[in-house]
Amino acid sequence: MSITLKRVIKISRPRFWLYELGTFFIGIVAGGFFGAPIMSITIWGIYFLISANILIYGINDIYDYDTDKLNPKKQNYEDLLDPTDHKKIYFWILVTNIPFIFFIFNLSTSTIISLFFFVFFATFYSAKPIRAKARPFFDSFFSAGHYVATGVFGYFLTNPEHSFPLWGIVAGMSWAISMHAYSAVPDIESDANGGLATIATYLGKNKTILLCSLLYTISSIIGSLLVGWWISILLIPYLFIMYKSYFADEIFLFKLYKYFPMLNAFSGMVLFWSLLLKIIL
Repeated sequence: MSITLKRVIKISRPRFWLYELGTFFIGIVAGGFFGAPIMSITIWGIYFLISANILIYGINDIYDYDTDKLNPKKQNYEDLLDPTDHKKIYFWILVTNIPFIFFIFNLSTSTIISLFFFVFFATFYSAKPIRAKARPFFDSFFSAGHYVATGVFGYFLTNPEHSFPLWGIVAGMSWAISMHAYSAVPDIESDANGGLATIATYLGKNKTILLCSLLYTISSIIGSLLVGWWISILLIPYLFIMYKSYFADEIFLFKLYKYFPMLNAFSGMVLFWSLLLKIIL
């Protein structure tokens, strides 16, 4: 199958695009929003909307072929990337990411370091020699790491002279680790059959869901202290999904999982507007 732009976009998981873009803008508004030039926000917004996702999921699909071919989700819900297409995807990754190198020269040192950590976590989550996604607990840490690095990048783009709040990193990592660990639960059987060890294959379905519930609660408590008590309301639908997932069979679990991106997008929107209103008011 040829690698058209349309297929590259499909591989980049458009339903997840708001994850990186959302954390970028949450970082922007957490840093003060009005401190960064509009042109810089626009350029890097485009990067984290499209190019960053081509990097993340292109590399993911290249290195995951052996397990993806056993995963029914890849046959109809996502795209199975044949080994003959791997070089073409590398080409698209380079073409869509390298041009942004020209825009880093006006960035602060802290912002460049944040971008480096994003690229590092995003690449070696899937790629060898680290291939964190095949190492239980490292998989969730690296996945969370590139989301949090994106938020930190946005923060420093707006506010390069201040350090990023440590508790904000703890809350962000807890939330993003939960998000990754839960997304690994529907893939337990196919990952196990393909010899891929993940946090979900190691802990099993129910223990993974309990861990997610705990980390979501920790993140919610910290968020309510940093932003406002109303943020803790967002915990309710997540705990509801965790509860339903705990008792769900494989078919119903996947149905729940398909609603997960919409909930994450809604939660990110609420956090963004809460931080923005805090600045304005």
